[in-house]
Amino acid sequence: MKRRAFLAGASAGTVALAMPAIVRAQDVTTLRVHQMLPAQATIPAKAIEPWTQRVAEASGGRLKFELYPAMQLGGAPPDLYDQAKDGVVDLIWTVLGYTPGRFPKSEAFELPFMVTRGEPTSVAFQKYVEANSMDEFAGVKVLCVHAHGPGLFHTKDPVTKLEDLKGMKIRGGSRIINDLLTRLGAEPVGLPVPQVPEALSTGVITGTTIPWEVTPSLKIAELVHNHTGFSGDHGLYTQTFGFTMNLDRYNGLPDDLKAIIDQNSGVEVARAFGKAMDDGDARGLKIAQDAGNNIITLDDAETARWKDAAKPTIDKWLADMKAAGVDGDALYAAATAAVAAEG
Repeated sequence: MKRRAFLAGASAGTVALAMPAIVRAQDVTTLRVHQMLPAQATIPAKAIEPWTQRVAEASGGRLKFELYPAMQLGGAPPDLYDQAKDGVVDLIWTVLGYTPGRFPKSEAFELPFMVTRGEPTSVAFQKYVEANSMDEFAGVKVLCVHAHGPGLFHTKDPVTKLEDLKGMKIRGGSRIINDLLTRLGAEPVGLPVPQVPEALSTGVITGTTIPWEVTPSLKIAELVHNHTGFSGDHGLYTQTFGFTMNLDRYNGLPDDLKAIIDQNSGVEVARAFGKAMDDGDARGLKIAQDAGNNIITLDDAETARWKDAAKPTIDKWLADMKAAGVDGDALYAAATAAVAAEG
């Protein structure tokens, strides 16, 4: 679909950031930012909008941003990456796992019990991608990549041991997570996160894997009342995200504006996005606690059982990498070292 036609139906509610009156209209570049979640969700409100404000201010009003949440410009969440790559929109934020198999080397961070909290994991992931998998992002300007905090289960029935998961229809958000759910005995149902509330309400799924931070905007603590996490520093899984810009749009900017984008890209942006995730986790957990929901933390012995059950997912990813001619063992070691280095 051509860019002009695609954007013509954009709905009201666009957030346009103000610019100084002294900037002439012909000097202003307007960039459209498209993403899948409501404007009040953690990353849109606490990371993307502040980023656009910083960049607009640094540009002296020569860069202006319009924010389009909740897929207002059309398409489905799995389309977002290509919307930016193809120039349908200018910037996007998306889940990398929504396009299975497209970022196989980056999937290392989705492997079971790899990650810790959102901020250190996001910094580790940014550094890992810069060192190992930038080729997977050819054709876009990477503003940052990041991860969410420890993933956990939100279910209608309590999950207090591995056997409780057997036969449950659980939403998974990526190829790796769906494979993991299968190994753990669940029936995975692949869904983008905006579809989770309806799927829970209609019984399409009986639980979901998401972090605490996104539960408030989806009303998860109202839809289910059991939440199961794990002992130790490492969460069961994470999903990885990309905040990217159309490369031609970036290359078409004057050098000084490109420099501003560059100064607002990379590790420190990943850190800010990860910190927003951690802060969102604290808010989401408190809402569930205040509601009197059943918060379950599996003890060390039970967590060890889940780690053993999850190992075949790691083995499969390593085998897939070997079949593709990629040294998966080296990537897994690099990912593990990057996480350990950030604490």
